[in-house]
Amino acid sequence: MDDTAGTALRIGYVPGVTVAKWARRWADRFPDTPLGLVQVPQAEQESALREGRVQMCFVRIPIDREDLHLIPLYREQPVVVVPKDHPISLFDEVSAADLADERMQDAADIDAMAATVELVVAVGGAAIMPHSVARLHHRRDLVSRVVTDLPDTEIGLAWPVALDTPAVHDFIGIVRGRTERSSRSETPAPQENPKRTPRRPNAATAAARTPARRQPPAGRKTTAAQRKPPRRRGR
Repeated sequence: MDDTAGTALRIGYVPGVTVAKWARRWADRFPDTPLGLVQVPQAEQESALREGRVQMCFVRIPIDREDLHLIPLYREQPVVVVPKDHPISLFDEVSAADLADERMQDAADIDAMAATVELVVAVGGAAIMPHSVARLHHRRDLVSRVVTDLPDTEIGLAWPVALDTPAVHDFIGIVRGRTERSSRSETPAPQENPKRTPRRPNAATAAARTPARRQPPAGRKTTAAQRKPPRRRGR
């Protein structure tokens, strides 16, 4: 394929991101080129890229984009995690106003979410987090419900601008869903046909294109304006 054969392309991913489907596609298409998967703490997603610990990384946006390429991929809804016997468990979804009187546990640190979940189990209350993170720390004694009016979390794929290798482009193609036969470059937009001088329609064609005068449906009374004779022009 290219000069990356026999070497690993290191792909990082922050907590909650599932990379299995892309890793399987890579293995099917490039079985002789290992793909290294590295779990990266949320707090280190940028430094891992800039320090070269990973070549590409699935990151949680926002991230400082200076000297980095970034492809936004998908959004995930926030959820609130509560004990299984909590009244919120009776609903399919809630709003932020529904949580106004709840004892909210600090869930600002994605990397410490396991401890936050344990705190919800131990002392009760609730914690808001991205859906994928709640799924990562799922427990049978907890439930999660979508919070409808809080901002989504966006996941993207980032890599250094200076890193421009065939392997990188191959992985971008897999993430974007390009097939094995498609080019690494984006498919150009279809070109418009050059303008042609329109042909003058003959009399029969012109008559066929002229819409017929609409007649009122049978049985419908015409209005006074319809019965009024047309105004004659002055002599």
